[in-house]
Amino acid sequence: MDKESLKNKVCARIDESREQIVGVGEAIMDEPELGFKEDNTATRVRSFFDEIGLEYRDGLALTGVKAVLRGAKPGPTVALMGELDALILPEHPRADRSSGAAHACGHNAQIAGLMGAALGLSTSGAAQELAGNVVFFAIPAEEYVEIDYRIQLVEEGKTTFLGGKPELIELGCFDDVDMAVMIHTSSIELADATVGVSASSNGFVAKNIRFIGKAAHAGVAPEQGVNALQAANLALVAINSLRDTFRDADTVRVHPIITKGGDLVNIVPAAVTMETYVRARTPEAVLDAASKVDRAVKGAALALGCSVEIQTVPGYMPLVNDKNLSRLFKDNSEQLLGKGEFRHFPHGSGSTDAGDLSQIMPVLHPYMAGASGNAHSTEWHIANPDNGYVAPAKALAMMAIDLLHGDAKGAEQVRREFTPSMTKTDYLDSQKQLFQTVVFDGAQM
Repeated sequence: MDKESLKNKVCARIDESREQIVGVGEAIMDEPELGFKEDNTATRVRSFFDEIGLEYRDGLALTGVKAVLRGAKPGPTVALMGELDALILPEHPRADRSSGAAHACGHNAQIAGLMGAALGLSTSGAAQELAGNVVFFAIPAEEYVEIDYRIQLVEEGKTTFLGGKPELIELGCFDDVDMAVMIHTSSIELADATVGVSASSNGFVAKNIRFIGKAAHAGVAPEQGVNALQAANLALVAINSLRDTFRDADTVRVHPIITKGGDLVNIVPAAVTMETYVRARTPEAVLDAASKVDRAVKGAALALGCSVEIQTVPGYMPLVNDKNLSRLFKDNSEQLLGKGEFRHFPHGSGSTDAGDLSQIMPVLHPYMAGASGNAHSTEWHIANPDNGYVAPAKALAMMAIDLLHGDAKGAEQVRREFTPSMTKTDYLDSQKQLFQTVVFDGAQM
């Protein structure tokens, strides 16, 4: 069967299962789970794979599920990916009332699209026309939340990293994959197109910061205490004062929050904690900005005469989208949604752990607008089920066909023209070196 006929056959199969695909996305929307805890969502994925007869491995990085469709001939392996987890937004109308988890970023649509692509490719007989394998990978913990909980997982030896894809790289779960493709849902209000690709996006490191002062009666003898909250407030001002020192080209973003401001209002706060990301366009710019943030935090501790513990953990590497995969996605998305709907977006200041994967293999992380409302807001929802759930399923399946049809010439070109930024070993070593804890005693200076 020629390539276009095969695409039409697979897309027709996806259309026949539209209600099932939309139902998966909506069911996950109503049962959001946080990273490394996506047990019910993973169960839903396993049941779907069982239903369509795909073999899979589960429990990867605690909750990940990896299925495979084997082509008729040997060849490269293309991973199609979707993310299992939600973020924390208790005010969202469809949030989980106990955990505060909410799908306000569209990961429910990613899984629905992934399941749709798996259904279309596996039940249409497409494998007989492919050289190589298609992996369908439901991946945990992309949203970088609950940092304390994830650090505890690392300390207990349950994970090595705080994000799903870095952990799966560490476990060797991508060793048999040659390239990876996913589609992130976006909001139509945020762009003048329904589909597009950024060339790149920011990476980051994360910091847990703990100021240790001295408790005292806040009304009777505040002078006998050391106010850790004042030190934290001064650190916020110092960090904000750094902004003019960051180059515009580096797209630096630092956005700290105070996670604990004290214990009782009539006690001078003796222990105050902060979290922050330090984001930038390149690894070098991330490290430069992070060192300035550390200096500001230490200066605040020195000014108040308290101590501060700065715990740095690796976040995500900058994303670099593969140009050949981007070209194929443009062709397929315009075929699905119409000419003129595709845009090349500018560099993105957000972050994704697909960036880690993009350092060692060709990766595509584009956007398709099926949602409404700002991402990570209470207004976010899938407003157009066909663009949010069904079109991504078709686009993923069409990409796999483009890459593996016949003698897999598409995938071979992608592999041949890709130059990794680092080896897997170098990547893992560089990320593990970011784990650092520094204690600075401002009272002793």
